[in-house]
Amino acid sequence: MNFRPRLTKNTVLFGGTAVWGLLLISCVAVNRTMLAPPFVAGAAFVGNKGCVECHEEQTSKIHTSLHAKVSVADASLGSTSCESCHGAGSLHVKAGGTKGNIINPRKTSETCFQCHLDKRGEFSLANSHQVMNGKMSCGDCHDPHEGHAIRGSGASLEAQNENCTSCHTAQKGPFVFAHNAMREGCVACHNPHGSVNQKMLVARDANLCLRCHLQTTDRNGAIFVGGEDHRTRLQNGTCWIAGCHEAVHGSNASKPLRY
Repeated sequence: MNFRPRLTKNTVLFGGTAVWGLLLISCVAVNRTMLAPPFVAGAAFVGNKGCVECHEEQTSKIHTSLHAKVSVADASLGSTSCESCHGAGSLHVKAGGTKGNIINPRKTSETCFQCHLDKRGEFSLANSHQVMNGKMSCGDCHDPHEGHAIRGSGASLEAQNENCTSCHTAQKGPFVFAHNAMREGCVACHNPHGSVNQKMLVARDANLCLRCHLQTTDRNGAIFVGGEDHRTRLQNGTCWIAGCHEAVHGSNASKPLRY
């Protein structure tokens, strides 16, 4: 006796859902990002050697940059990391450096978004730096020709903070009482590309502060932060409300960071 399984509506529905889920997971798991350099009509790749003569300042340190690892052209041309972001350079070289026949990523961040897809999404969030409307460019904060592409020499957090405080001067200090969070770096509290939270904060309300300022609870249910009972204070939601810790970057008057 041959038994033939019967396909019911539920079997098809759940089976199809399972197959679709597996396909979705496989697509997410595989890196499908493909680099396509900016298009320059009629131009051919020449390699970095064609850029050195005029752009010595940039090319002299490009070997230290993460972007130096990017290459899109024929290996016989040598490194083509410059053209990966600026487009094929033959017309630019032939014209003696005329600006109109090469791509300048500082004028359009779409060049950067070809690889940094996640940053395009972050800049589209409710609170972000004004890159999408053209008032800023990625190059205002990043130097793609050197190191890890973050402006501010060296690997120290103090140098990286200068990248932010060059514009946000009021937050720079020096302060008599400095907030230790500044020593961790501005990005400890802010996502510089964009966030759903106001001021591009990485977390909302007291949740942001409690990532460092751990809370404890006694047997009576009192909540202590920094040795003080915050049972009613935390109900207000934010630690930086007027009268509490509103000088979050640093204070010249109060160690608990009040103005």
